[in-house]
Amino acid sequence: MTDWSTADIPSLSGKTAVVTGATGGLGYETAMALAGAGAIVILTGRNDAKGLRAIEGICERFPNALIAYEHLDLASLASVADFTRRFAASNEQLDLLINNAGVMALPKRQQTEDGFEMQLGTNYLGHYALTAQLLPQLRRAKAPRIVNLSSLAHRSGAINFDDLQSKRSYRPWRAYCQSKLAMLMFSLELQRHSLAAGWGLTSLAAHPGYARTDLIPNGPGADTFQSRVSRWLQPFISHSAAEGALPTLFAATSPAAEPGGYCGPNWFYELKGPPAPAKIMPQAKDFAAAAMLWDVSATLTGVSFDEIAVAA
Repeated sequence: MTDWSTADIPSLSGKTAVVTGATGGLGYETAMALAGAGAIVILTGRNDAKGLRAIEGICERFPNALIAYEHLDLASLASVADFTRRFAASNEQLDLLINNAGVMALPKRQQTEDGFEMQLGTNYLGHYALTAQLLPQLRRAKAPRIVNLSSLAHRSGAINFDDLQSKRSYRPWRAYCQSKLAMLMFSLELQRHSLAAGWGLTSLAAHPGYARTDLIPNGPGADTFQSRVSRWLQPFISHSAAEGALPTLFAATSPAAEPGGYCGPNWFYELKGPPAPAKIMPQAKDFAAAAMLWDVSATLTGVSFDEIAVAA
């Protein structure tokens, strides 16, 4: 696995993939590689102009790419439901779902249109609802995979069930770490539910290490001393967005990727390098907390995997 690259992606001809947050950064590079391997790729994002530019960029590289763009705002459960209805109307099955979109460490607490803390709502709850509502199409695929983007930040995360929406106390990085821990716990819990219920899903998680994307330089504290030092060190401790997408692509396409696995870069502290098994912190393996988060998520979003599975 240490030398794994996009050249190792098997043919994806005939497979359909959905990539959230695909108008730039990791999502764009992921969509690019999947399209290059022959998949039918649906890029999603909130900015339609950026979406069209992403389509143009991929087509410049792969003129015969089978790609489309669809509007999807993970900070809106209505937008998620609307997207899944449109997708179901024109697609019988879904082979790959890449839950990539995210926001990071917003300086001030913001809310989604449904009243969720913005990072938890966008990074996790929106993806929870999206995955559940795409369950019928996923189950019709021959070997469906879901890849959820976590982060090194999960190592410092904790799920605060007493103040899940950070209403009493909001700290940007604490909220971000919680959202990325939630994504990893969701990935592991989804695999457990799939095995127990016979859904036939392969659920994995991945993280990009320290990838050079707009998420960091455009984020909070971009002009601080620490940020300037970080930018100076970037060539030594980080890698490109294309390289940062490799763990996601490995999880999504490699026959060697194991159900319930977690992939990240293989260099020091998992900051950069080719894909390898990543470290999962003990709090992500708390089955009781994961089960509670699953139930709370169903209540908050009004979307239940079990109910959708029965209806399908």
